[in-house]
Amino acid sequence: MKGAVIALDTIQGHEAAALIEDGRLNDLLIDCAGPRPGTIYRARIGRPAKGQGGMFLDTPDGTAFLRQTRGLSPGAPLLVQVTGHAEPGKALPVTAKLLFKSRYAIVTPGAPGINVSRQIRDDDMRDRLLEIAHATLDGVKTGLILRSAAADADEDAIAEDIRAMAELATQVLGDAEGPPEKLVDGDGPHALAWRDWTVPATLVQEPGAFADHGVTDAIEALRNPESPLPGGGSIVVEPTRALVAVDINTGGDTSPAAGLKANIAAARELPRQLRLRGLGGQITLDLAPMAKKDRRGFETALKAALRRDSIETTAVGWTPLGHFELQRKRERVPIREVLK
Repeated sequence: MKGAVIALDTIQGHEAAALIEDGRLNDLLIDCAGPRPGTIYRARIGRPAKGQGGMFLDTPDGTAFLRQTRGLSPGAPLLVQVTGHAEPGKALPVTAKLLFKSRYAIVTPGAPGINVSRQIRDDDMRDRLLEIAHATLDGVKTGLILRSAAADADEDAIAEDIRAMAELATQVLGDAEGPPEKLVDGDGPHALAWRDWTVPATLVQEPGAFADHGVTDAIEALRNPESPLPGGGSIVVEPTRALVAVDINTGGDTSPAAGLKANIAAARELPRQLRLRGLGGQITLDLAPMAKKDRRGFETALKAALRRDSIETTAVGWTPLGHFELQRKRERVPIREVLK
């Protein structure tokens, strides 16, 4: 099936959203227990974490960890926002730099200035968006980023997004004093799909949408660590306690170029596999055999794929054993932990 479909459904009692492009599952969001990223708390500053360069904070949902120590006084209240899911046995990761994000606008109270996404290159369009932003804020002192989706949006919708996020920011910042409290809940999968999946797509939200569009079968396939690669070969993604190991195989292809071909295909497929499986942290790639002169081509393909990915990932580089390492933000809970 050509084109994009956004399917909203539930799976095993969890709210979920799937992005299907040309009949292939390209992204998957599944709700899980615990505070969602984006949740904002009024926390109480606790004790410093010795040797870790941060502070522990008290929230209504347990202990949080903030990578900051300067200017913090134990016992004082502090507004913080959840940046990711807590790993088992660890504190909730938070930041003091609050973001109020919607489909077209991101209000940034701690970073003044009005900016337009770099993906919008048309100067006339950028000027039009800046005019809308200045007219809507009209004296409100806050930072603002207009997202790439604003390029094709109705002016009234953009202004409404800016206004709603600015009002929410003002309300939260004015509620900074008091005991620990949850002030804003993070968006769930259905809201995130509307906010972040801006490709032109058909929306399907009737019960059974996942089964009708092959999402259920695709999720079941993710239980298998091995996935085929275009042109032959396979990629095997296996999370361990310490890291995510990725093994790339050439399959039955024994030609001299088989290794490079499989590695290039894996580089293009890897971000999708990590997204769908909800994996992050340290990623170690055990590549198919290829000549050292071919490493540059592999790196170019991998970095291009990572730039198109929605989750921040850093290409660390080669190890003495010839493996390639990545560091990926832990933005999602692994699917194997959500779906039992």
